[in-house]
Amino acid sequence: MSLEQLLAFNLVLAAAVASPGPALLLAVQTALGAGRRSGVTAGAGLACMAATWTGLALLGLGAVFATVPALAIAMKLAGACYLLLLARGMWRESALPTLPVPARRAFRQGITVNLLNPKSVLFAAAVLVAIFPSGLGVTDSALVVANHLVVELCFYSGLACLLNTRTVAERYIRARLYIDRGAAILLAALALRLLVDQAGFA
Repeated sequence: MSLEQLLAFNLVLAAAVASPGPALLLAVQTALGAGRRSGVTAGAGLACMAATWTGLALLGLGAVFATVPALAIAMKLAGACYLLLLARGMWRESALPTLPVPARRAFRQGITVNLLNPKSVLFAAAVLVAIFPSGLGVTDSALVVANHLVVELCFYSGLACLLNTRTVAERYIRARLYIDRGAAILLAALALRLLVDQAGFA
């Protein structure tokens, strides 16, 4: 593994983490609605699960999905169902008083979203194969996984801090109902797109 390959991986990873999707949506909504600490812990959950997918990909996850396509389909369907549940919860809670989200709950939500997030899985299975040579050693594989974890932890922690400035917090409070319900609609749309894709209509 070369330094150039690691840098290329980080560039692609940064673009993937910052692109719209269930993980980014959860991180933003949690940081805005529940505060910096919960935003950071939700991001930690997202990062840990994403790095785990990278580790599994290095162990041959792509080959498993290629051999058993039904496994990938089942995972996508489960992810769609979870996103719908999450969207329903966001919509219902948007009209209620803001309550602090325990750090453990935020961490579990982060883990679950990326556990069932096809974007996270496909990134690990496809990008690693394209960038790194096959048969990476244990040390290089551990370095790639640790690097992935650090990049995502830094991104989500920085995002949580940025979204908890006084100006942003005040604007969020004024527009909370619309922001939270907009997030719920986006999550539901992502879930429905997954379901439609699997049904063969896309």
